[in-house]
Amino acid sequence: MGKKAKRDAARLAAGELEMLHMLWREGGVTILEAQQALGLPIGYTTVQTRLNRLVRKGLVQKSRTRPAKYTAAVTAEQVSADDLDLLVERVAAGEVVPLVAQLVNRRALSAGEITQLKRLVSEAELRARPKKGRRTNRGADGKASR
Repeated sequence: MGKKAKRDAARLAAGELEMLHMLWREGGVTILEAQQALGLPIGYTTVQTRLNRLVRKGLVQKSRTRPAKYTAAVTAEQVSADDLDLLVERVAAGEVVPLVAQLVNRRALSAGEITQLKRLVSEAELRARPKKGRRTNRGADGKASR
């Protein structure tokens, strides 16, 4: 996904996100098929406008066939990653720990969720370790330098 598409993914209106969810579920659809798949009292031209807006943002592709078929050009994972990045910036000033602490402390976690969190922390620790052959020197301030 390009930089423009990434920026636009972070600024999706609720109706646009709803449209992407439908495309992820249904695959390639015409405007009429999209209108029917949404299952909402929404007009044909509204569906067309939303789809075309998503095409302009680079988040949806439109075929050259007639009738045109629309397909998602981004994955749900890409969009959720962008949303989470935006959330971390807006809510926690770019810091992950306060956001995770807030989520963990707001409700009881299942044993499975705790196991998953431990696995994620272990994986993050592995990624944070210096690679073999790469020496880091610690200065008086304790910060690593090369």
